[in-house]
Amino acid sequence: MQHLDLTVIRQALAWARQGETLWLCTVLSTFGSSPREPGAWLVARRDGAHVGSLSGGCVEEDFLERLAEGAFESPVQRVRYGEGGEFDGPGVTLPCGGLLEVLVERLSPGEETLAHLSALEAALTGQRPALRHVYLTGGAAYLEDDAGLGERVIWPPASNGEAPGRARPGHVQLRVGPVARLVLAGMSPVAEACAEFAQRLGFEVIVCDPRSEALDALSLPGVERVATLPSAYIADGGCHAATAVVALTHDPRLDDLTMIEAVTSEAFYIGVMGSYKTSAARAERLKRSGGLDEAALARIHMPIGLGLGSKTPAEIALAVMADIVRVRRGRARDDL
Repeated sequence: MQHLDLTVIRQALAWARQGETLWLCTVLSTFGSSPREPGAWLVARRDGAHVGSLSGGCVEEDFLERLAEGAFESPVQRVRYGEGGEFDGPGVTLPCGGLLEVLVERLSPGEETLAHLSALEAALTGQRPALRHVYLTGGAAYLEDDAGLGERVIWPPASNGEAPGRARPGHVQLRVGPVARLVLAGMSPVAEACAEFAQRLGFEVIVCDPRSEALDALSLPGVERVATLPSAYIADGGCHAATAVVALTHDPRLDDLTMIEAVTSEAFYIGVMGSYKTSAARAERLKRSGGLDEAALARIHMPIGLGLGSKTPAEIALAVMADIVRVRRGRARDDL
């Protein structure tokens, strides 16, 4: 999940607490070129205030205009944008003949909506991955516990004699898991470049460094700064299964402690910067002083990142974030 998803749900919660009626839109499927993947959210009010996106422009404008005119009064409905969709037209042109299918839910104010949105926020912050069931007739929705792995939008098998792939069943399942998080162990020029790339990729970014003056030098809005040892932050529950932990300082006192703690966490990516020689020496230290076995060491990407021949901080950060995306998307290095 992206950090934008958490922003959407938190804004929805704020509006719901104010007694507002909300429209929660979820991208169900895309065909052709689309800047947003299935599962992406947008929340809006009738007056046009909104957070999130569905396509990056034209679809949002059309949806908000129709919403202001009184459309989408049903508790739930599916709409299609693009060639052949019900909202096709000169003002709604998706690139490459694309087609976008969106679930639109009308959420009335009340305790039920507040409880549901609060549960979504908990799933996004890593407390409890969930599978969200939405019924397409009537709009009933509920959550159940989930492993958090797999496609974000799931159509259960067809039933009642329907031919698979030709008709949608009566409900859709929407996977909601922790927002992708990047924990940067210590400030450095490479860490700052990584933070900027990660934000663009939709990660929640957290920089841990016991030196408050180093954190003060970071000028990126939206990056969380934690003035503590990264190992202490991780030990205190700072990682979930959608977390990447990277150490980019060249300070073995900071980096080694971070690695020792990170391998005990659920983090999907753990990496530390250094040459092959430096990495070999670090592995020996981690075995000798940190008590890490071969299985634990195998979890650590060292040297970190893809082998792009990077030299500058920005190039190294690009190699690091590219490798994190590769692992998150389940791609082997040999497949690149």
